Amino acid sequence: MANAFNLTVARVGENLFDGQAVSVVLPGTEGVFQVLAHHEPFVSRLAEGQIHVVAADGETYHFDIEGGGVAEVSHNEATILL
Repeated sequence: MANAFNLTVARVGENLFDGQAVSVVLPGTEGVFQVLAHHEPFVSRLAEGQIHVVAADGETYHFDIEGGGVAEVSHNEATILL
């Protein structure tokens, strides 16, 4: 799918989401931001809050961030480590 990207959301010892996504909204330490397909590469720290994922199949997922984390985006892939 041209408007999707590979997204992995994981905690130590637990994979929360691993698949194709259309968008993910994240609570960065500098404010909330959204990642879409073919986003520019970057790394950002995450604050406490909630992750909102829209998967390529239309399903939505929500994950709580309790202690912060990090997001890395490059090559049409995003990895979120909590």
